[in-house]
Amino acid sequence: MPEPETGKPDAPAQPAHPHTATLKRLEQSSGSLAAQAIARMDETLPWYRAMPPENRSWIGLVAQAGIAAFTEWFRRPDAPQAISTDVFGTAPRELTRAITLRQTVEMVRTTIEVMESAIDEVAAPGDESVLREALLVYAREIAFATAQVYAQAAEARGAWDARLESLVVNAVLSGEADEGAVSRAAALGWNSPEHVCVVLGTAPDGDSELTVEAIRRAARHAKLQVLTGVLGDRLVVIAGGRNDPLAVAKSLIGPFAPGPVVAGPVVPDLLAATRSAQAAAAGLKACTAWQDAPRPVLADDLLPERAIASDPSAREQLVEEIYRPLEEAGAALLETLSVYLEQASSLEGAARMLFVHPNTVRYRLRRVTDVTGWSPSDVRSAFTLRIALILGRLADGDPQI
Repeated sequence: MPEPETGKPDAPAQPAHPHTATLKRLEQSSGSLAAQAIARMDETLPWYRAMPPENRSWIGLVAQAGIAAFTEWFRRPDAPQAISTDVFGTAPRELTRAITLRQTVEMVRTTIEVMESAIDEVAAPGDESVLREALLVYAREIAFATAQVYAQAAEARGAWDARLESLVVNAVLSGEADEGAVSRAAALGWNSPEHVCVVLGTAPDGDSELTVEAIRRAARHAKLQVLTGVLGDRLVVIAGGRNDPLAVAKSLIGPFAPGPVVAGPVVPDLLAATRSAQAAAAGLKACTAWQDAPRPVLADDLLPERAIASDPSAREQLVEEIYRPLEEAGAALLETLSVYLEQASSLEGAARMLFVHPNTVRYRLRRVTDVTGWSPSDVRSAFTLRIALILGRLADGDPQI
């Protein structure tokens, strides 16, 4: 009886490989070729000999996988294959951190050289040129695969580093910086410089990554360490390595968008950077009240505007750094300064009100400058001194102010 039809056509027979003998010899030689490649690396690559056994083991697996992938590629050169997965998939992701791209290139080159030197032994008679040409093409493909693996690893590290950096910057700006933030900063290469300040301004439109990279370039040129990020519409830079916040801000100002740029005071370390960040943020908020403010400007130069805008730290700083020293220096300085400011900065008018010689007023005003660092004869400084006097008197009348 005839056999019933199944309805399924017979599977097409696989065409014979045009170089069956060479393919078979290549399969048989894979193990010895891998051993020769590892021995050659041990002989010629000092960094390989110095590596821990675990990493050398992974490199050996990569070499074996590379030769096996070539064998499979020689079997089916037209089939779509992911060489990077076949070769580097055997090694853990951490290997790209332990082995540099240059070292990986040396490893691949050594393996290819071993395979090339064995062509005459592995290839069947007459197939030498075919195998050599296939190896040359495969070497090109493995070079591209190596570049792809390290590019992907770099992108992954870059994304993770950007996330860490954003966490550190946000912690400093929000006042939540702790030892964890310091540890994250250290992982990003922050070497705990002695002088740290925070610079704030408006972030430009466009790709924030380009802005961050521009800040880093400016920092490298100025020999500064920076942690930076774009938070909303603000560009935040934590800079370390210089004891002059205004000079720091000037060296980094290029990538900022038009508008005020404020530098907070210098603090000793990253944990204290919250104080600098809060001062810079308060200054940025109050900067609109000083239309002729320089760019960049110090947060301490905005103390009167910050105090009027209800910044408690600015109020306390004005009282403690201006009013209290004048109070301790004697009632005459406070009285003279008050009268001088009320008399439209007139020496003669103040002298008449105080019943003293103008030279006495002049001397006392110089003492005010020595004690506070602010000159009553300068319009901007006079404004700051006036606000400090008002806040000091309020504080004396109500200790809660």
